[in-house]
Amino acid sequence: MKMSSPTKTYDVYEIVKVPFPFTDSATAKVRPAVILSSAKHFNGKIGLSIMGMVTSLKPSQDLWPADIEITHLESTGLSAPSIIRFKLFTLDHRLILGRLGSLSAADQRQVHQKLKEILAF
Repeated sequence: MKMSSPTKTYDVYEIVKVPFPFTDSATAKVRPAVILSSAKHFNGKIGLSIMGMVTSLKPSQDLWPADIEITHLESTGLSAPSIIRFKLFTLDHRLILGRLGSLSAADQRQVHQKLKEILAF
């Protein structure tokens, strides 16, 4: 995969398209992800972002205890009902394939609260 130059900075709660890494193989698929790290303190300084998986929500899907349903799709650029799954990873900005949108303020609050619970801070 060809990497672009790291000229773009991404900020927390933006939704981007990335080659999502699979933990059980060396392959990747293009998927949306949510930026979880701050451009001011992390992303803009080193050209990397901490991200979480975004996946479409299927009616019969078993949710993980920490999954968050995205309640306001309009601002995200996502085309189907989706959840944030806290499969976290760090990715070089040169691998980001584009920006889709960002989470609404209400969804941002949900993510912030869930991260506090998961990481116990």
